Amino acid sequence: MTGTVNGTKVAILAFLALMASAGGASATGTSGGYPALLTLFQEWRTFQQPPMQAGAPDYTSATMARKQAGLPAFMSRLAAIDPASWPVAQQVDYRLVRAEMNGFDFDLRVLRPWVRDPAFYQSIRTEQSDTPSHEGPTNAAIVDLWTYSFPLSPADEERLAHELAVIPPLLAQARSNLTGNARDLWITGTGTMKNQLEDLKALAGKTVQAGADLRGTIAAATTATASFVAWLESQAPSKHGPSGVGKENYSWSQQNVHLVPLSWNEEVTLLKRELARAHSALALEEQRNRNLPPLKAVTSPEEYQARANAAITKYMAFLKDREILSVEPYLDPAMRAHIGVYVPEERREFFTIANHYEPMTLFAHFYHWFDHAWMEHAPNASPIRSSELPDNIWDTRSEGMATAMEELIMHAGYYDDNPRAREIVWIMLAQRCARGLASLYAQANEFDIARAKAFQAEWTPRGWMRLDLDLVGFEQQLYLRQPGYGTSYVTGKYMFDEIVKDRAHQLGKDFTLRRLFDEFNGAGLIPMSMIHWQLTGRQLTRPDVAPQ
Repeated sequence: MTGTVNGTKVAILAFLALMASAGGASATGTSGGYPALLTLFQEWRTFQQPPMQAGAPDYTSATMARKQAGLPAFMSRLAAIDPASWPVAQQVDYRLVRAEMNGFDFDLRVLRPWVRDPAFYQSIRTEQSDTPSHEGPTNAAIVDLWTYSFPLSPADEERLAHELAVIPPLLAQARSNLTGNARDLWITGTGTMKNQLEDLKALAGKTVQAGADLRGTIAAATTATASFVAWLESQAPSKHGPSGVGKENYSWSQQNVHLVPLSWNEEVTLLKRELARAHSALALEEQRNRNLPPLKAVTSPEEYQARANAAITKYMAFLKDREILSVEPYLDPAMRAHIGVYVPEERREFFTIANHYEPMTLFAHFYHWFDHAWMEHAPNASPIRSSELPDNIWDTRSEGMATAMEELIMHAGYYDDNPRAREIVWIMLAQRCARGLASLYAQANEFDIARAKAFQAEWTPRGWMRLDLDLVGFEQQLYLRQPGYGTSYVTGKYMFDEIVKDRAHQLGKDFTLRRLFDEFNGAGLIPMSMIHWQLTGRQLTRPDVAPQ
């Protein structure tokens, strides 16, 4: 992680120079003001990383105990900095650093993925995440295969062999670390490691012409993964405990790590309401459209490519002509690079069913790829915001905005010439509410993962969420591993609605969507509640507290 730490240091020094030249370094407070926060942030990120032991990140009990013992000193140093007189944007940065420390505390006290979750030790990633960083708890030695082009160059062979060499020592360490009793995490994590085994076998097939060093490293990683899977299976009969963190821990994490001003009970109420709204709106759309011809799904790869590209062309023009947001030249190729491929009907799952009827119902969610493009071409000036927040602290912003965009463009008129596509928008919201509710009950240990999957399938309209496909299992496993992720689509959208409401109220006739989005995107990939604070000057409160 040296490169990351050094890169953060360079960014901090550059940012401080920029602040000084602009007069922004005058923000003061106890213990050195905002510059002290940036220094603490750099040291914190270094501390947070695991040391290396025997060629792998060290998550042993002794090392994690030392981390837990060292955490209070960082939290005390942060508490000694008083941000009350700072500009709101800098106060937000302070809250982000505190959220990171709270997240590490939660991991050490409650979540403990290195102890409870075999999937934590998955190293291979074959596809790029559409979010700012990997979803769910991950170890510090991820191998992003999607960054490589095959056949490999000699330099890439050397780099990949170096990255894969971590797998055998990491999995050897994991056998000692994994002493938890969370049954659903154990069983689903075993499936994740089986997937890694298949990925390594596929990689071996793609590198038969590679040098002996890489081929030997792949073989060693494959053997280690196969042995680890066998060990996990041998231990499974002894695992019978709950996997959820419980209501109280869930609420604490949401409010103190993900900065969502809601409790477990309040999220249940919100998602029940949104599930009912989605189903009701779908019924009304179907009634309104009853005399229209049904939507027709694409029937060939050629038709899929034509319709998908036409949808993006229409969408980009729509965003620009309706002045919804600033359409930079790099946004079109960023989205078009991820339009996917034709899938035969019998193999379609929820999202491919939707986008084979109307591509933009899914592509609207691809605000994710806009985010990636902005991260590359217009990174946030603050070092605290320019590097990905750990613990998926960004989830309400990333998933919530992507979900909000699905309904936003519908209300803005995108489907005026295709009314039946509006039905799919409501189906997608219902699915997100159903899976989020299921994840809440799973975190409360009221549902096991089998019941969570069944609930999600039952309350997704038209039978589009099928239990015989992998998607429902993948989603519920992720949401069990990362408390709050399953609800972030809906809680994030709820908070975005609050931003629109409050900013429109403040600006009156001067409010425009383009102005809102320019401000919103400029704030970076941080929790929705923090963007609300920065844009409006007011912090979001719990639902039972009147707005100021």
